[in-house]
Amino acid sequence: MTQKQIAVVGGGVVGVCTAYFLAAAGHEVVVIERRQNVAQESSFGNAGMVAPAYSGPWAAPGMPARVLGGLFKSESAIAFKPRLDRTLWHWLRRWRAECDLERFRINKARMQRVAFYSRALLEQLRDHYQLEYERTQGVLQLFRSQRDIRMAEPVIAMLSEYGVPHRMLDPDAARAREPGLSAHAELAGALEFPQDEAGNCPLFTRRMKHIAATIGVQFHVAATVEAIELESRGVGLRIDGQRFPVDAVVVAAGAASADLLRPLGIDVPMYPVRGYSLTAMIRDYDKVPQATVVDEAYKVAITRLGGRVRVAGTAELGAATPALRERALRTLRKVAGDWFPQAAQYAEANTWQGVHPMLPDGTPLLGATPVRDVYVNIGHGTEGWSMAVGSGKIVADIVSGQTPEVDMEGLTLQRYG
Repeated sequence: MTQKQIAVVGGGVVGVCTAYFLAAAGHEVVVIERRQNVAQESSFGNAGMVAPAYSGPWAAPGMPARVLGGLFKSESAIAFKPRLDRTLWHWLRRWRAECDLERFRINKARMQRVAFYSRALLEQLRDHYQLEYERTQGVLQLFRSQRDIRMAEPVIAMLSEYGVPHRMLDPDAARAREPGLSAHAELAGALEFPQDEAGNCPLFTRRMKHIAATIGVQFHVAATVEAIELESRGVGLRIDGQRFPVDAVVVAAGAASADLLRPLGIDVPMYPVRGYSLTAMIRDYDKVPQATVVDEAYKVAITRLGGRVRVAGTAELGAATPALRERALRTLRKVAGDWFPQAAQYAEANTWQGVHPMLPDGTPLLGATPVRDVYVNIGHGTEGWSMAVGSGKIVADIVSGQTPEVDMEGLTLQRYG
């Protein structure tokens, strides 16, 4: 392998993991991040789930009807703001086509392939470096009605088909698994994923930044990559008005990636979907979730992170401004109050909103592009941390000329070719 000077654009959990594995492979690596520190955007306020068994695309059977049904509800899993935006409507058409059951099966299998690989590597990193990041074990998917269970039947069948560890629980068993669940909340059943987990993603990313720095990775924060420009050999980065040559670049800049790639002739159908979270201090430790709990009807996750409760979810399409939407926050407070009303003071929680870079099929894009020396690690949507470690290793292997340990079918730009 030839040692290269490689720039990773983006200091979220995906970019930092990519930089670590590139440096571990012997390259000289620099991470360029526009914020003041790593994990300040999508990685900052997410649900914290590392959940390969639960992972799946938003493009699922029944989701278009759910979007339309939520248009006039005060609380809903998805908020859609119709407006004159050709990019939005083009993305929605492609997304709707991916909601077909067979397409859903293909996309979920691709995502889980990366996510299971990622979790195995995360376990190795955690053991090797003795990493602590407020980890909790297990994910419990809650169903409010029998209709929710029926809609989940194709997913449950897939889990059995692929041998993914899971267990269907009746309401009594679910409450025994999670003693803090409110006795008054309507519960039809639950699906348990015992091997999935959750944790503090920003804390993990900062610790990986420190580890990466010890093996030579340089971090340049508060620096904006304005353009990627081709040179006779390698590529050039224009950063804050100055030009810097490198041998190769990995674009892992989240929602900003599409704008960097487009001038190179690389057009990816990625759309910024806005997500929200609340983080509240725990009031009663006997009333908090032991595992991560996901409300299937509202697509909201409730996670314990040390002395805090994180409530994250909802998706907002078509928002013209980045303003916090009370409707989304109201949905989060409702779900938390339904299931764990005594756990925390949700009305006093810190709020966050950020952008998840979504592809219509939900599967990330990893590896080489048609442009020489330009690579991508993008499009993870809400599953960024579930796939970050594995995606980083896959892309590092490809840049290094090695064959990845994961089947790359459907994970590259060729699927949009």
